[in-house]
Amino acid sequence: MTEIANASHEITVQPSGRAFATQGSETILAAAIRCGVGLPYGCKDGACGSCKCKKLLGEVTHGAHSEKALSAQEEADGYVLTCCATPSTSVVLESRQVTDASAFPIKKMPVRVATLEKKSHDVMQVRLQLPAADKFRYHAGQYVEFILRDGARRAYSMATAPHVQDTAPGLELHIRHMPGGKFTDHVFGAMKEKEILRVEGPFGSFFLREDSDKPLIFLASGTGFAPIKALLEHIRHKGITRSVTLYWGGRRPEDLYLDAWVREQAEAMPQLCYVPVVSDALPEDGWTGRTGFVHQAVLDDFANLSGHQVYACGAPIVVDSARHAYVEQRGLPAEEFYADAFTSEADKAS
Repeated sequence: MTEIANASHEITVQPSGRAFATQGSETILAAAIRCGVGLPYGCKDGACGSCKCKKLLGEVTHGAHSEKALSAQEEADGYVLTCCATPSTSVVLESRQVTDASAFPIKKMPVRVATLEKKSHDVMQVRLQLPAADKFRYHAGQYVEFILRDGARRAYSMATAPHVQDTAPGLELHIRHMPGGKFTDHVFGAMKEKEILRVEGPFGSFFLREDSDKPLIFLASGTGFAPIKALLEHIRHKGITRSVTLYWGGRRPEDLYLDAWVREQAEAMPQLCYVPVVSDALPEDGWTGRTGFVHQAVLDDFANLSGHQVYACGAPIVVDSARHAYVEQRGLPAEEFYADAFTSEADKAS
């Protein structure tokens, strides 16, 4: 028992050469987060598959995880889910998403609800006031986790870029109502301004890789637009001139709850092309734009994605469908697909 508890194994990530060590029964991802190494991840719970990496050397033991996140065949082929993989030897992984950039420190802190504004019938824009004494640093595209009273956690992406805090301190989140969900029922019910909550962050590897000049495709479904909004603000603020095509999908037009904001950005950013897509418009919506599944719209518009980077955020079914189709049918390099799947408690249970 003592040997296991004290075991430490070195993890090396190629081709960057970044290395770190696990402690005791720590998972590879937990050690990477602790050491500031930016391995890709999403749910941290074996449900979404965002942390899947190729194992080049070494042995690991997997904890419980979804078959959708890592199939038995993928495991046999040497793939691992770092969020639930504990090494039993030194391990070498391949993850081209890891760069030399160090992660920002992760903090637990109290926040105060500053404003609540409904953007559609089931989307609430929540602004949080942060402690004044301690600056919160994060990459555009990352998320925080609310720590509920029973210890449960709920993750939401920051919808503003970090520089916005210079003039408007605080965090903006977009929270979709999941009826029956204990947290979102509270947000849409009893939550009031000035309420105190606890959050921890920043988390996530869904941030812009600025060491590339490849054209960008942003793919969002529903409130998966929140981190995309932060990325757009960051690109505009930094004067980044890479081509950006944004596909934002919803069932009805009202699900594109900041459509007017995006159109304003497109007028101010010559390199931004905006393609809204609606899957289930009703006659009374008067929708005359693109219809169908949002990930399919990209396939319709691009015969070849081999020279692009794709950033996808939203429902797991959208992210997974996009990942497979773009890599297998359009030649997108797998390492150029960056994703943040919004995995709900229902997704984790399935």
